[in-house]
Amino acid sequence: MRHRRKGRKLNRTASHRRALLANLVTALFEHGSIKTTLAKAKEARPLAEKLITLAKRGDLAARRRALRIVKDKSLVYKLFNQLAPKFVDRNGGYTRIVRLGRRMGDGAHIAVLQLVEAKAEEG
Repeated sequence: MRHRRKGRKLNRTASHRRALLANLVTALFEHGSIKTTLAKAKEARPLAEKLITLAKRGDLAARRRALRIVKDKSLVYKLFNQLAPKFVDRNGGYTRIVRLGRRMGDGAHIAVLQLVEAKAEEG
């Protein structure tokens, strides 16, 4: 029984799962939105939210903690200097999950995980 067990295993080992979620979050910060299965999107969302909260802190320790997950230094720079300032006035809910339906091949639920645009562009 899985009573009070947090998270989904996604049919992977622990190290594979960590690498998968790190890659999903990296792609999310690089492209702004990713299309994946609903279960993977639900697992990647808390990790992305925590990284954005770290980026809002902005100190060196936060930058080093973000580099443990997002391996690309240029993406961490983008996260801290471009994405985090957009979410300064927001206390959470930096991402959204939009369900798209089922995949033709295996019937898996597909969703889009995307960053919420915090400030509307004026002009």
